[in-house]
Amino acid sequence: MISPKSVQLFCIVFSTIILTGCGEFAIHDVESLLFPGFYRSEVIGFVAGLGTTFAALPDLIGMLKRRSSKGMNPRMAAIMGAFQILWVYYGLLILSRPVILWNIIAVLTNFLVVGAYVYFARKESQSEQVKE
Repeated sequence: MISPKSVQLFCIVFSTIILTGCGEFAIHDVESLLFPGFYRSEVIGFVAGLGTTFAALPDLIGMLKRRSSKGMNPRMAAIMGAFQILWVYYGLLILSRPVILWNIIAVLTNFLVVGAYVYFARKESQSEQVKE
């Protein structure tokens, strides 16, 4: 009977042997045909970053429409904004224009969400104090 550990070891060794011969199949980053001066990876990065950057926008728009902080928790936006500052720094380290651009926009968006929450929460607490 063959033990599961020996099957796992065989799979790892076999996969390693197969993958070492696949160097010529690697995707090479070339200049984009549509946007000269940009690499293909940057164009893909700009498109991919579009969706994740504006993830906090629905919360901000909803809060501005309601003119209320009800149902909003600013912690998520604050945490995302703080970590996106690290992404901006990372983008500067690797010189990636999409990482830098999208994360600067995301930092601003998330801090606008936190700012709007603070503004509306303060306004709501002042109106409650006036009622009392």
